[in-house]
Amino acid sequence: MKINETEIYDVNAIRLDFPALKKKVWDKPLVYLDSAASMQKPKKVLNAISKNYSTNYSNVHRGLHFLSEKATDNYENSRKKIAKFLNARENEIIFTSGATAAINLVAYSWGNENLKENDEIILTIAEHHANFVPWQYIAKSKGAKIKISFFNPDEDFDITSIKNLISEKTKLIAFPHVSNVLGTIFPVKEICDLARESKAVSFVDGCQGAIHFPVDVKQLGCDFYCFSGHKLYGPTGVGVLYGENKILQNMKPFLCGGDMIDNVSIQETTFADPPLRFEAGTPPIVEAIVLGSAIDWVNKIGLDKINTHEKNLICYGFDKLSSIKGVNIFGKNKNKAGVISFTMDCAHAHDIATIIDREGIAVRAGHHCAQPLLDAFNIVSTTRASVGAYTNFEDFDRLSDALVKVKKIFGG
Repeated sequence: MKINETEIYDVNAIRLDFPALKKKVWDKPLVYLDSAASMQKPKKVLNAISKNYSTNYSNVHRGLHFLSEKATDNYENSRKKIAKFLNARENEIIFTSGATAAINLVAYSWGNENLKENDEIILTIAEHHANFVPWQYIAKSKGAKIKISFFNPDEDFDITSIKNLISEKTKLIAFPHVSNVLGTIFPVKEICDLARESKAVSFVDGCQGAIHFPVDVKQLGCDFYCFSGHKLYGPTGVGVLYGENKILQNMKPFLCGGDMIDNVSIQETTFADPPLRFEAGTPPIVEAIVLGSAIDWVNKIGLDKINTHEKNLICYGFDKLSSIKGVNIFGKNKNKAGVISFTMDCAHAHDIATIIDREGIAVRAGHHCAQPLLDAFNIVSTTRASVGAYTNFEDFDRLSDALVKVKKIFGG
């Protein structure tokens, strides 16, 4: 059932803002259903990339000339926009090269100082490898233990699956805001409350969350939250780490070099306050600035409106694909965000993706960097359709028609 869109959402007008959607693939209009992997970029973002490289470019911080001061202002103004976007303080926003770098920063900087032998880290079975492997790696190096929260992919996440794992040795609870395979929306505030009650640190992988609905890190009560720029209609090469100020102040740097120092002498080095302490070397200058432009674009439309539209799309797509005999949706809970993953009785996910590509349809096929999740349910791979602000209902009509062709090819 569709959710009422109380205000007009003109998806056709929005689509005109995305040059890539005018492209033809195999002489057919492009249907882009791979937004969970990376969003297409609106003109505002593409123009900002060109402008900031062609006429506004310089390195930031400490430059006394006009271009450097302008670039620094733009860079720090983007930090302000992101802080407002997450309801955080400016000194709690760290620019990284991506969400993976953000998670590794915390794993090594916070983890090395705070984890010891027999300490426990709680993860969910739904983690993207980026929020699994760094914790697994640091746990092995420190002699800590990983505990895994399992849950029913066809139902809302049951918080008791985490609550039952917590002990006096629990030091960290890391989990996704939204599963990149199932679309499951995790009860972030409730999990962060559990972490705080048990004196554990909470880390939220928000890559599939911040792109779909408003995020207030103070209301959620998380200690860390991260997302990647390219999934929020921005450029590749930039990510954001939010860290609660008191925790950041007590963290040592992960990378050392220029721009993150207070004073350097032969004897010792003192470090800058956060966030610069964690931004060693030349940062992703243009990428960070342009991410601010992407957030401007999102704010102009309204993330609430985008979210309502996407919920309607997911409900429509769910019903459309479920009606095809032999299509099995992985994660049957309709209370999901952004993605629909499925298998077909007659064909492997890679064959499905290859065949429907010839129909002009872009989807993702494989384990989606979530092998533990698929292994837990004895699934080799799935095909994943994912949506963005520009996705329309006709995209799912085209996908449905293409899957019927797959069935005919394989005799399903």
